[in-house]
Amino acid sequence: MTDRIARAKQVLAGQNIETPSWAFGNSGTRFKVFAQQGVPRDPYEKIADAAQVHRFTGAAGTVALHIPWDKVDDYAALAAHAADQGVTIGTINSNTFQDPDFMLGSVCHPDPGIRRKATDHLLECVDIMDAVGSNDLKLWFADGTNYPGQDSIADRQDRLTEVLAEVYARLGDGQRMLLEYKLFEPSFYHTDVPDWGTAYAHCVELGPKAQVVIDTGHHAPGTNIEFIVAFLLRQGRLGAFDFNSRFYADDDLMVGSADPFQLFRIMHELALRGAIGPESGIAYMLDQCHNIEPKIPAVIRSVQNAQEATAKALLVDHDALESAQASGDVLAANAVLMDAYNTDVRPLLAELREAQGLDPDPMAAYAASGYAAEIVEARRDGRAAGWGA
Repeated sequence: MTDRIARAKQVLAGQNIETPSWAFGNSGTRFKVFAQQGVPRDPYEKIADAAQVHRFTGAAGTVALHIPWDKVDDYAALAAHAADQGVTIGTINSNTFQDPDFMLGSVCHPDPGIRRKATDHLLECVDIMDAVGSNDLKLWFADGTNYPGQDSIADRQDRLTEVLAEVYARLGDGQRMLLEYKLFEPSFYHTDVPDWGTAYAHCVELGPKAQVVIDTGHHAPGTNIEFIVAFLLRQGRLGAFDFNSRFYADDDLMVGSADPFQLFRIMHELALRGAIGPESGIAYMLDQCHNIEPKIPAVIRSVQNAQEATAKALLVDHDALESAQASGDVLAANAVLMDAYNTDVRPLLAELREAQGLDPDPMAAYAASGYAAEIVEARRDGRAAGWGA
C-alpha cells in the first residue's frame, strides 16, 4: 500500500485538468441566464479567474478557449497574459452552432456556401492555435435533422467527411483534431456525429492526428463509458475528455457530483494503462456551466473531485485484482475495486498540496484570499461575458 500511495502522489503531482473559459461567464438553462456579480467581461478576465483555480489546486495549468466567445484582436498578447498569470492556453474550441446561418447545420448543411462559412471558421481556429501555441482543435457539431426526410443522412456524412479532411490537412506539426460526439440536442431526429463509433470511424479515415473526445454527459442512460474509454485507449484514439456530470442528459454539472463512482471507474481504466499524466497525450478538460453556484469555487470543486477519483483509481491493488480475475473470483475482484473506491483520499491529497507549497484546503484558501470580493468591486462596470437563453 505504501508503494501505491507514493506512486499516486507522483502521478497526481503531474496531473493537469484543463479549465474552460466559458465556465467563468454567466450561463443558464434554455429558459434563463442567471447573472452573477464579478463575472469576467472579456477573455483576459476569464483567464485571470482560471489562474485562481490553478493557484489553489496546482492542477489546472491550461485554459481552453471558445471561438468566437473568446475572440481578441491580438492572440499573442492573450497568450502572454496567460503566461503572466501562471497558466497557458490549451484547447481551441470551435463554434458552428450559434450563427443564424447554421439553423439547418454547418459543415453538413445542404448549402455549399454555408458549409464554406463553417469551414472557414474552423480554419480560423487553426490560425488561432498557431498564434497562441495550442496543439488541440476541438470540434463539436450541432448538425443533424429534426424530422424524417428533412435531408439525406448519407449525403450529410459525405459533406462532413469533406470538411473534416480540409481542416485536417491544415493542421501543423504536433497539432491534433479532437472530434466530439453527442447523442442528441439540438437535433432530435438524427445527429450527424451521435456516438463514439461515428467519431472513431471519421478519425480513422482522417489519420493519426484525429482523435475522439469523450464528454461524460453525452451518452444514453446506462451507457458503460469506461468500456468506451478502454476501447479507444486500445486503439490509440482517445484524445481528450470533457469532464462533467449529468442526471438526465447533457447537464454540464460539476464532474463527480452526480455519479462519483462512474468517474472512479473511468479513471481506473486510465490508471491501468498509465494514461493519466501529460505523457499520455490525453487532454483532461472540464466542460461545465455553473448556472446557480459561484464560478471559481465550482471549478475548484470539480478539479478536486477529479483529483480524488484519480487518487482512488491509483490505489487499486492491481496484483490482487489480476489474481482474482485470473481465478474467476468475482467477489474478490469487485472487492479490490470497492476497497480503493471507499478509501478516504483527502488526507493524501492534503499532504500532496502541502508538499507543493499549497494550502491543503483549496476551497477554504480561495474563500480566505479575498479575490471574490475584489472582482465584484473591480467588474461593476461593463458587460459580463456569458451565453445562453
